[in-house]
Order: sequence, then C-alpha cells, then structure tokens
Amino acid sequence: MRLKLLGRRVTGAFAVLVMAAVGALVGPGVPARAAAVVFTNPLAEQRADPHIHRHTDGYYYFTATVPEYDRIVLRRATTLQGLATAPERVIWRKHGSGEMGAHIWAPEIHFIDGRWYVYFAAGRTDDIWAIRPYVLESSAANPLDGPWTERGQLQPARSSFSLDATTFVHNGQRYLAWAEYAGSNSNIYLARAVNPWTYAGTPTLIATPTYAWETRGYRVNEGPAVLIRNGRVFMTYSASATDASYAVGLLTASANSDLLNPASWSKRATPVLASDARTGQWGPGHNSFTVAEDGSDVIVYHSRNYERYLGNGYDPLSDPNRRTRIQRVYWNADGTPNFGVPVPDGATPVRLRAHDLPDRYLRHWEFRVRLEPNVTNLADSQFRILAGLSNSGAISLESTNYPGYYLRHRNHQLWVERNDGSNLFRQDATFTRRAGLADAGKVSLESVNFPGQYVRHRDGLLYLEAVPDAAGRASATFALD
Repeated sequence: MRLKLLGRRVTGAFAVLVMAAVGALVGPGVPARAAAVVFTNPLAEQRADPHIHRHTDGYYYFTATVPEYDRIVLRRATTLQGLATAPERVIWRKHGSGEMGAHIWAPEIHFIDGRWYVYFAAGRTDDIWAIRPYVLESSAANPLDGPWTERGQLQPARSSFSLDATTFVHNGQRYLAWAEYAGSNSNIYLARAVNPWTYAGTPTLIATPTYAWETRGYRVNEGPAVLIRNGRVFMTYSASATDASYAVGLLTASANSDLLNPASWSKRATPVLASDARTGQWGPGHNSFTVAEDGSDVIVYHSRNYERYLGNGYDPLSDPNRRTRIQRVYWNADGTPNFGVPVPDGATPVRLRAHDLPDRYLRHWEFRVRLEPNVTNLADSQFRILAGLSNSGAISLESTNYPGYYLRHRNHQLWVERNDGSNLFRQDATFTRRAGLADAGKVSLESVNFPGQYVRHRDGLLYLEAVPDAAGRASATFALD
C-alpha cells in the first residue's frame, strides 16, 4: 500500500532549527566544509529539464524548459534555495517562422572563455519535429540582461532529430555531447569542441538503449550530464518515455582514457535514479549537476508527483507538471556516485554519522536501527528532520524510503516504525537536539520522555541509554551530513 506523505515544509522558526541541526561535521582526514545545506523540494513547479550553473560572481543561474515550449527563461540567486523565489526573466523567444520556431526544449547555460552560452533544442514552424540543437551567446556580465546573439545550429549541422546538447572540459579539452536519433534509437554522441558551437571530426556513439528500462515507450538515451570525480568521468543520461518510465542511467570512463573511444565507456545495467512510489516521485530525469554552498555535489532533475504512462489519451509532452528538484549526491567507498532515491517533497534528508566511528552511518535494516559503513542502499540511512511529533520545539526524524515511519525508541532499542498516532509513539519518536556530548559542534539526541537518556550505538546497534562516561558520550554523538 502506498504511504501517504505528511507534506511538511521547512518554514519560519523551524527552518532555523533545521538549518542549525544540519551543521555538517567531517571525519578525520576530511577537509572541513561550511555548514550543510537543507533544500525544500520542489524547487520550481512546471519547470522541466533543469540546468543550474554556479558562477564565480557568487550567483547560481537556473534555466529550464517551460510548458509552452516557446521561450528561454533564466533566474539567479546567491543560494540554491533562493532560486525558488528568484524573479524569472525571458532572455529569448522562439521565431515566428522557420527554424527555432517550435518546441524550445532543454536549455543549458554555460560560461566559456568569458562569455555566456545557452544550448537548447528547437523545431521549425513548418516542421515542429525537425528538432536540432542551437546555441546562443552573450558577453553581458549578467546574462539576464543580455543581449543574446544567435550562433545557430550546432556545427556541422545535424541531419536528424538531435537535442540535449551539453559541454564539459576534461584534461584541457572541451567536449560537446548530445542525443540523436538513428533508426528507432535515441543515442548519445560525443565530439571534441572547436568552439562552443562547433565540433571537429566524426561524432562518437557512446551509448544506445539496450536494457529493458531504457526502452519503455520509446528507445531512448538522452540528456547527458557530466560529473568528473575520483579519477573517473561519470555521465548520467535519461532513458525511456518522459512519463513515469523515465529514469537516470550512468556511463563511466577512466579519467585517463580516450573519451572518444567507445570502449572507454561502461554502462551500468540498472538505473541510478528511478520512480519511487514510497516517496511519491515519478519519472525522475533530465538532470544536471551543480555544487551547493557547503561544497557538496548536487543533482538537479525533474519529476512528477503522480504516476502516468504514455497512451490511453495521455501524452507526457502535453503534461506541464514536471517539477525541478534538487538533492545531494553521496559517494560510495569505491568512488562512484550514489543518488539514492528521489527524495520526498519537503525538506531534504540528512545522514547521521558516528563521531567515534566516522566511516559508519545510522541506518535501518528490517526496521531495526544499526550502525554500518558503506551503506550503498543510501535511503536506508537518510532521515528528514521535522518538527517533533510531541513537541514542536524538539525534532523527529522521518525515514526517507518509508515516509510516515520515524526513528523511535521501544524497550530502549531504536527502530524505524510507522506512526500509529498514539501519544506514546509521538513521545518515543521525539528528541531534543543537544550539542554533541563529545563534540559541541555535532549533535546528540536526548529522549523527550526519558530525559537524560540519549540515542547511542553499542555493538553495532542503536539504543536509548544514559551515557555517564566518555566512551558513552562519544557513542551518543553524531555528525549530520
């Protein structure tokens, strides 16, 4: 049975409480970061194919597809969350005739060699499905002000349905990547860039839809986005129809490899982000990446909050309700990215990392709460901080992959269990946030109904106990990542 979300938002005084609660602390040998950032999703309604660029001027720049498919919009703010309420400006409109006259899709904004560039896809007024990638250029300091020059179609011009152009630099070389139909497949191609709108040589085919999850509704690999970390080049892409089947896949190449050699790329067999009925998010995809104010990697993507599929009168391209969302990217022990699940609407979740065992995180397994390293099922270790169920001045922690289930103590053991509405449950699931008992910069969780007893780990499991000695205090102290 589908779980129903509480739908709480981080606002007002409680926003201050949550922001204070998630100060990011780091383990031994890890560089210190600024305080962790909490986001509220969705970031923007009716904005699909989102792209966010963090610039050196201190602003984030956000563009996305609008439901009317007739213009390119841009907004900026000094914080990621600030983009939610930032004024939006139209920087370009479709042509009244000919090329660039229909289906204005998937804009991306990049800053290259002192100028701004926007990549987007467009059809023609006389053939709306003659979709091709195009480029705009501006020398303005603030790209919202323009003016913008049309550089035209990506050159050499593509001869078939092509879209979702993006660009990145690796080892001093700029590349252009895009999606293009060949036969019944939408594939991903890569080429060296001569300048922001021109590529050299024959484009390399690096991905084509082969798995069942890539061929639902349509055979699609599209929307490439690049993240370079840990000696590897990671390229996410989106697959299948743009309904609830839509999902994010992952290509990986060694940072030392020839990126234009198809053999350099490997494809993960399963999606890295997909629809999740538990969190109420459907069709996540067409992502980009940015970096949060705290230095953490962030995935930016769209999804809908209901399940619909192509056919039976439903056309997802006519459905305006794709919403821009953001959440943190975590990293597995092997250096690969972990995107978890599309998190529920509202405040983004955090993870609790042990102060005395800094490679281990609090997670639930068969609803018992334990401490483990390398939690690859990321959502098991993610919790949303909400106003306390029994005391709004305290906090409760809601499971990410089991919304409506909360961290609670029972018989002095810690469990993740469904809120049964009882007064006892509300008290058991409410904790007073204290300065860390072993490190005041971290956090300890004191029981509301058993004052003086704290959430602590012991022998790999979590308990509610008094912690009178130094070892106990260390085991009851956690960093919130």
